[in-house]
Amino acid sequence: MIDQQVPLRGGAARLPVRPRTGRVLVLAAVFICAACGLVYELELVALASYLIGDSVTQASVVLSVMVFAMGIGSLLAKRLRCHAAVGFGMVEAALALIGGSSALVLYASFAWLGESQYALVGFSLAIGVLIGAEIPLLMTLIQRVDRQDAGGAVADLFAADYVGALVGGLAFPFLLLPMLGQLTGALFTGAVNAAAGGALVLWVFRRDLSSRSRWLLVLVNVSVIALLGTATVLVDDFERAARRAVYGDQVRVAVRTGVQEVVLTGADRDSLDLYLDGRLRVSARDEYRYHEALVHPAMNGPRARVLILGGGDGLAAREVLRYRDVRSVTVVELDPAVTRLARTDPALSELNGHAFRDPRVTVVGADAFPWLRSDRGRYDVVISDLPDPGITASTKLYSAEFYGLVAEALAPDGRLVVHAGPLGARPRTFWTVEASMRAGCLATRPYHVAGRYAGFAASPDRGRGDEREGEGWGFLLAGPGRVPRPALAAGGPVPRSLGGRELREGARAAADARLPGLIPSTLIHPRYWEDA
Repeated sequence: MIDQQVPLRGGAARLPVRPRTGRVLVLAAVFICAACGLVYELELVALASYLIGDSVTQASVVLSVMVFAMGIGSLLAKRLRCHAAVGFGMVEAALALIGGSSALVLYASFAWLGESQYALVGFSLAIGVLIGAEIPLLMTLIQRVDRQDAGGAVADLFAADYVGALVGGLAFPFLLLPMLGQLTGALFTGAVNAAAGGALVLWVFRRDLSSRSRWLLVLVNVSVIALLGTATVLVDDFERAARRAVYGDQVRVAVRTGVQEVVLTGADRDSLDLYLDGRLRVSARDEYRYHEALVHPAMNGPRARVLILGGGDGLAAREVLRYRDVRSVTVVELDPAVTRLARTDPALSELNGHAFRDPRVTVVGADAFPWLRSDRGRYDVVISDLPDPGITASTKLYSAEFYGLVAEALAPDGRLVVHAGPLGARPRTFWTVEASMRAGCLATRPYHVAGRYAGFAASPDRGRGDEREGEGWGFLLAGPGRVPRPALAAGGPVPRSLGGRELREGARAAADARLPGLIPSTLIHPRYWEDA
């Protein structure tokens, strides 16, 4: 049977260490457990943002559910206070196993079941309950070690808890992610959590345990650490199997850079797909429709100096370089690994026409926002080939402040073109981008391009299943002055997705479209850009 813990009268409990040393060890355990708890929390937020998208929503779900569950855990811990030592040891073992394996299970549920939202809520709830049970149990333990007033004990516990949370919050992005990655980092954190909780109880409070409870805690903690260690050994095989389940059997490149995960599939240029953080960025089957619609209307006018924001795959640069009178092209890409892949991968470099070999092209590895602040150049054309505005991490690149910087970089008769997401699926996002551009002192001309292959739902920056089949691309052509209707550049190359009479006519204007509850504007509908 588990011995009932009854505090000794008139002083501290009998411990194998001095009371002051025992107090330090309890606070050290609080520090480590708090750091591990915050790592679990950040791990859930990071992985959910990658798998599900919309980081603000996922962070809100994880934090709110976890804080609610912590309250439940604190109430449940009252039943364990008379067995505080063994209760804390079991809580920490359970937290280590659930928190350490959370990333693996989330990724597996997404890869093989196609759904991870329910698993995310379940892990947030379970981890929150266990974290909430820690402080009441630790309060009982620290008072057994050193008889001090309750206020002083609470102050010490929360000080150690908050400092541990700070260290865990900093260790996650700066140490665990770059050195171990998401899955291995979570497993390592769980092993540390189990070791710290088990060591505290089995050493400092071993006299409070019966022989049976002592061996039970040893068996449980050894089993948890062994399971986490085994999973760490097998994590590479698991990741390969999960990638095949998500991306298919033709994964050729899968690498985690300092910015994102980059996955390249397909045996050749005709079957190539490029995924960035799980979102399809390029598909060889219809990428030319998107890039021709993005680039060619903006090239109708002076075009000696061109700036491409994003576009590390080189496909927008390929379209720009078809104009012989372009003298310089500057590509500002945040992730140098993408441009390196576009230069060196045979299929991708063939698809982009070896654009980065052209001496007119200069590649800058930088965040577009601060780079525009420091750049003093003037450009005839600015092409914004950035992540979709529906992705929360990229929202600053669709703000009024950002477009104000772009307006300063444009020549007096320069043009800016922006991909603002699918108009039919997310009209509010599209018109919000248009309003931000006008707030940045730019005149706008929206246009919409369709013509996707039937049965193929690929789109730059889409999440899996988040767009309807047949949905096109919405663009915004803008400039510091009056902007003409989107049309093909005079004297430019003939896009392979256009042909015949409609090629010469370009885009045609429709009546003013007033969408209910949205920003009214003139919607420019070009023809469906289909093969000639």
